[in-house]
Amino acid sequence: MDIIRRIQDYRVQEEELKWEGTFRDYLDLLKEKPYLAQSAHSRVYNMITEAGVKEGSHHKKYSFFDEDIYGLDEAMERLVEEYFHPAARRLDVRKRILLLMGPVSGGKSTLVNLLKRGLEKYSLTDKGAVFAIKGCPMHEDPLHMIPHHLRDEFQEEYGIRIEGSLSPLNTMRLEQDYGGRIEDVLVERVFFSEDKRTGIGTFSPSDPKSQDIADLTGSIDFSTIAQFGSESDPRAYRFDGELNKANRGIMEFQEILKCDEKFLWHLLSLTQEGNFKAGRFALISADELIIAHTNEAEYRSFIANKKNEALHSRMIVMPIPYNLKVTEEEKIYEKMIRESDIRDVHIAPHTLRVAAMFTILTRLKESKKASIDILKKMYLYDGQEVEGFSDVDVEELRKEFSDEGMSGIDPRYVINRISSTIIKKEMSSINALDVLRSLKDGLDSHASISKEDKERYLEFISVARKQYDDLAKKEVQKAFVYSYEESARTLMDNYLDNVEAYCNKTKLRDPLTGEEMNPDERLMRSIEEQIGVSENAKKAFREEILIRISAYARKGKKFDYQSHERLREAIQKKLFADLKDIVKITTSTKTPDEQQLKKINEVVATLVDEHGYNSTSANELLKYVGSLLNR
Repeated sequence: MDIIRRIQDYRVQEEELKWEGTFRDYLDLLKEKPYLAQSAHSRVYNMITEAGVKEGSHHKKYSFFDEDIYGLDEAMERLVEEYFHPAARRLDVRKRILLLMGPVSGGKSTLVNLLKRGLEKYSLTDKGAVFAIKGCPMHEDPLHMIPHHLRDEFQEEYGIRIEGSLSPLNTMRLEQDYGGRIEDVLVERVFFSEDKRTGIGTFSPSDPKSQDIADLTGSIDFSTIAQFGSESDPRAYRFDGELNKANRGIMEFQEILKCDEKFLWHLLSLTQEGNFKAGRFALISADELIIAHTNEAEYRSFIANKKNEALHSRMIVMPIPYNLKVTEEEKIYEKMIRESDIRDVHIAPHTLRVAAMFTILTRLKESKKASIDILKKMYLYDGQEVEGFSDVDVEELRKEFSDEGMSGIDPRYVINRISSTIIKKEMSSINALDVLRSLKDGLDSHASISKEDKERYLEFISVARKQYDDLAKKEVQKAFVYSYEESARTLMDNYLDNVEAYCNKTKLRDPLTGEEMNPDERLMRSIEEQIGVSENAKKAFREEILIRISAYARKGKKFDYQSHERLREAIQKKLFADLKDIVKITTSTKTPDEQQLKKINEVVATLVDEHGYNSTSANELLKYVGSLLNR
């Protein structure tokens, strides 16, 4: 990569995108591309939807959030459909502050940053282009110059609705610099940038005693009073507050409920009327999406105060819970590790998954249904099949608790514990046991965990450990099977032949002697019992397999080892059961003979080549599984 050349190319691209012309030229552009005059809310909504929308089984999935937000499809759909979409259509919801409320490290800041970075890129595209009065510190919409009495006619001709009035500064410039000739006012294309304070503003509360409202609305430039003669002259005012600079884009309020009351009340006029008061001027119009975030404790305290009722009614509160899917939680850890200095450390397979299991368990609530425990619930939420439960059951479980996912262990805690383990022990390779041990040790120093929660969390560490034990045994046993896929297919074909004969009430023919035989009931039951198919349920299970084979045949597909999840699991368990004694002896022998040593080396090579281990983690896994099988 030639970084200098890439920077030069980007600079050339930006130069090519620049546009400058008169207001008359801008109107010609609008006739051709009326979407250029969209509102801030509309621009954000279009940015999200143009990235792609996929129809899922339960929720819409917005591709815009894919790379940074994990496991929150439902929350993102609610955010887009209940806020951004109606706000883009100029419904009353756009006159509300969007308040993201959720637990620490739940993705609120990530979401806001994603929207801000997205807008910066979107303003470089044709659909997201933004045009403003040249030289305006607030990048004001040029259409504000059109007199109010002509706006209805303008809307009829252009199909564009104009909202807002020309700012005091541009009103003066129009008269003094252009002699009132609107058609000659220069217009330029602007590009959103948080760093350059163009279209994106961020306000963070500090000490109320030192915080100045000028941070939001700008301030008087006292050095120019003598020159312009009055504090009410707009040229003597710095329009450099966050509300000024965020005009046409996004204004982020960090920890909004920690702000002093005078800052919050300043937002009432802006949200409801689209303008705010600054200095000794008339109300200043601003078109910006105000997005804020806070945690649940502060929000509850805020709404409990009767003085805040007016502001509360101007807010749309959007809960952003923790992710509740193990697979998605793994992706969060992988992303955090990629962005850290521990990315070069070897992390053994299943390590992050087991950590994710523990974390998700801490966030789930025990169902009131006696038939489902919290472990089954975890698997169901992750999209895995659990016998006796359907998608309808999953939806009912989600509706059982409205605040599920608003508490529990946060992702940063897990990454901190992984980092601590690596740094303290100077390890180049870690496995699931190292991480579980570190998670357990860290609970004592976790300030916000109560004694009751700690006891629950220790229990969840034990549950996660048991899940890892099963995963570890399967991994080693699978590696021990020579030509595993071939062995599995052979057993599967044998089972299917017997099932077909059983269901059709026919006989099998011995491949060697040619004599007819009854279906092998012992073989079929030895496989079916591996996944808990009872004697009474065996007929229905076999018929369901046969129906599945017929359905595949009708579609021209071949039914194979991967076609039926439960049958595949049964075949695996049957093979593993047959191999258990061999695995046990080989892994637990302290002084293996030549043949056993050869087998161990083969297994280590398989774990390294096919399962993602390195030699250290593979040998550790073998020792651990050997100890498990000897218990």
